[in-house]
Amino acid sequence: MVWEGEGVVASARKIIGATNPLNAEPGTIRGDYGISVGRNLIHGSDAIETAQTEISLWFKDEELVSWQPTLTPWIYE
Repeated sequence: MVWEGEGVVASARKIIGATNPLNAEPGTIRGDYGISVGRNLIHGSDAIETAQTEISLWFKDEELVSWQPTLTPWIYE
């Protein structure tokens, strides 16, 4: 898989923006569309381990799939 490790977490959290929309940069999801912390617009785990725990709260193992775009071998070495 191309998207592995803490780099994907950091990239996703950069796109999502700071938890408090008032502190989120313009151009992020929370910065452009968020109104309050209490009405959180989007969630992003803060680490791979946290994501694994959170995913297991909502999904069974048999509901998860691995997916890779067919263009991946042409884009990444």
